[in-house]
Amino acid sequence: MERQQVDKTASLAFVGICRESFKIISSWKKLFAQISFSLILPLCVLFLAHSWISQLLCYNIANDAINRDDVDYDSKIYAQLTHSIKSNSGFLVITEVVYFILLLLLSVLSTSATVHAAASIFTGKDVTFTKAASAVTRVWKRLTVTFLWSLIISFVYIVLFIVIVLVIIIFLRPYYLAILIGVILVILLAVGLVYMTMVLKLAAVVSVLEDVYGWKAILKSKALIKGRLKVSLGCYVALLVLSVTVQAGFECLAVIMLVSLLFVTRIFIGLGFSVIYIGVVLLELVVQTGLYFVCKSFHHESIDKLSSEYNQV
Repeated sequence: MERQQVDKTASLAFVGICRESFKIISSWKKLFAQISFSLILPLCVLFLAHSWISQLLCYNIANDAINRDDVDYDSKIYAQLTHSIKSNSGFLVITEVVYFILLLLLSVLSTSATVHAAASIFTGKDVTFTKAASAVTRVWKRLTVTFLWSLIISFVYIVLFIVIVLVIIIFLRPYYLAILIGVILVILLAVGLVYMTMVLKLAAVVSVLEDVYGWKAILKSKALIKGRLKVSLGCYVALLVLSVTVQAGFECLAVIMLVSLLFVTRIFIGLGFSVIYIGVVLLELVVQTGLYFVCKSFHHESIDKLSSEYNQV
């Protein structure tokens, strides 16, 4: 899309955004292949590997705890199982900390480069892999702050809702009324979580392309979505279904082994799902960038007011 065409994107719906996103990816195969296998691949491998390792450790901890209940407290086996539980628990904590740090790092790298490349193509700017990758050094601070804000908001939101639901179920009587209210609150939680996630995802794009970050980027994202909520919801739900389908396939075939397969076969299946997941993440970032420009056009905001870092490259 040329720069003069951006103002005509306000009327684009979900299908139009996806069509433009597929067109951009297919027209710039080499660029997005470089970004995918150098920046997005490590993120996807990390995500899927974490799923496998964390579930394996949780299974071992639960299995040892169950077995320990069947042996005498003073026995040698009890001590061995206790040691195993402590070791696996400690390793699980270390794994989660390392995972969070690497996830934040790789998310910043892949998001900044992909969004910058897609935005450049959307606005008719010249872009290469080197230029897209160089955007990381310019925007990583504000994107990191936005990601941290998103994590804090999501954590607080979920914890508060869980506490409220538990309080209602435990203290409210009669039980059927407590369960009914609990179910209603869970539904509201799901609706609120979907909306919040849409806002937070677009906030990351805002942080890459504008001189705002953190809470201000989230407020900016919320303002952009207003008026294009249905389009945003369509993009988010479609991408969510696609992502969940890939993750579920990986879980069933490579992690929890619902199908009996050789270990080597599961390794190859895991690698295959990693490649598929790369495409899902790439498409999500390009669609989010396209949605950003659709929302900007809808609100009659000029793209010339994008960040100085973006306009320099």
